[in-house]
Amino acid sequence: MNRWLPILLSLAGALLLWAAWPTSPLTFLIFIAFIPLLRIADLVAHRGKYFGCIFLTLFLWNVATTWWVGNTTVPISGVAANLINTLLMSIPLLGYHRTRVRVGQTAGYFALIVYWLTFEYIHLNWEFSWPWLSLGNVFAMHPSWVQWYEYTGVSGGTLWVLLSNILIYQTWLQRKQYPVPLGSFLWKTAWLPAAVVVIPFLLSSLVQYNFHVPEGPTVKVVVVQPNIDPYDKFAEENERLQLDKLLALSAKKADSTTAYIIWPETALFTHGVWENKLAYEDETEQIRQFLRHYPQATIVSGATTLKRYDADEAPKMARSTEDGTLRYDAFNSAIQLDTSYVTQIYHKSRLVPGVEIIPYVRYLSFMKSLALDLGGITGGYGVTPGVELLEDNRTHIKVLPTICYESVYGEFVAEHVRRGANLLFVITNDGWWGNTEGHRQHAQYARLRAIETRRWVARSANTGISCIIDPMGRVQQPLPYWKEGVIDANVTPGDTFTFYVRFGDLISKAAVAFCIVMILYSFYLKFRFSMPNS
Repeated sequence: MNRWLPILLSLAGALLLWAAWPTSPLTFLIFIAFIPLLRIADLVAHRGKYFGCIFLTLFLWNVATTWWVGNTTVPISGVAANLINTLLMSIPLLGYHRTRVRVGQTAGYFALIVYWLTFEYIHLNWEFSWPWLSLGNVFAMHPSWVQWYEYTGVSGGTLWVLLSNILIYQTWLQRKQYPVPLGSFLWKTAWLPAAVVVIPFLLSSLVQYNFHVPEGPTVKVVVVQPNIDPYDKFAEENERLQLDKLLALSAKKADSTTAYIIWPETALFTHGVWENKLAYEDETEQIRQFLRHYPQATIVSGATTLKRYDADEAPKMARSTEDGTLRYDAFNSAIQLDTSYVTQIYHKSRLVPGVEIIPYVRYLSFMKSLALDLGGITGGYGVTPGVELLEDNRTHIKVLPTICYESVYGEFVAEHVRRGANLLFVITNDGWWGNTEGHRQHAQYARLRAIETRRWVARSANTGISCIIDPMGRVQQPLPYWKEGVIDANVTPGDTFTFYVRFGDLISKAAVAFCIVMILYSFYLKFRFSMPNS
């Protein structure tokens, strides 16, 4: 039994982590889901065997939770993503094990928290980024539990999870090693983990009680879900039919008071449109004619855009035509159109590794062509900035149109709110992954952005889930997957800043600082004890 116990613990840890993840109703299991990993560290001293056990847990968790990543025309991409992410997630646990063996259990627990938070922060900000499984995301289905995210962001949830697991595990060990009457145990020992678990619930209730959805002038938004098969939408003959469908659906809810009509990712110009000619395209003229019936309305839509560069301004990794006479980039964009000939173009900057960008390809240019082709534009997208926000020049309302994956990045969204975003739009095409947990998890994560920034969120998905989310993270009028539809709502543009918006992710930055100090100190000790005695 002792021989197989680490393996059983590995399987138990993976099962608990998977069962706790959105959209499961068993979220509370996250408070004990890391205990099997902590127990393995106590039982397995050999570093190689320990790595094997934690790798099994993390790999099964990744596969069980995000297997849908490979549900595309290139299934091997999902296997590679799960393997790479598992290896990266193993690093903070290996650091914890090393610290625990060398310095002691208490220092090891502190190191685990610091290393894991540092890992999540790095994983959020580099080009291999995949923050889908950041531990704080686990509470996305329960906004009433984490209203204090307006102060901490998702990293506060990660800290809550890790600290709760450590204290519950330590309490269990004490109970096991030093049996005492239950009443005495609860009074003297169990109160601390209970307080760490319960107090954030009470704080969330207090924040929620004192928070009121901002009042003031409202604007009407219309959200369209066209329900177009993502694997068919890039056929050239379908572009005009898709535009007709988008306009027909928009007309069902639009009226003279409508301020914004929101269409999903890559809804327009699926094969690319030159940005300098966008205002004069036939499709743009058709949209202008439509908007003349709704003079207050602006359309925000996903599109594929192309930008030409002069020879001296072209980024190193820009594309070239076959004859080499033209340098250009393709962008996954959001465009803003009204009845004028003024267009605004926002470029997606948080690109999906392996699909939209080959990480650090500027240093490995021979890999430039390896980005997966999911239709429309082959190869990776450009990263040259467009406009930071889409601004209505009549009302001066500013919108951040997060495109798909960008809505998972809390600090990225908060930074744009700090720059003046009054409303958040999410435009996405989650249908790539089919009717899996992928699109449901993605929709839930947008609720956390609403809490962190206290902004209204309007979410337009090609095939679901489209919805409205209020500043407390409550979902309104969700349209299910694979259903054509349109919804409308009156929302209030926000102009106040939360603590998180003002100061960013302070918890993660503090963890990074501690991590650097710990690494430097370990090098100092190694150097000091390696010197010969004088």
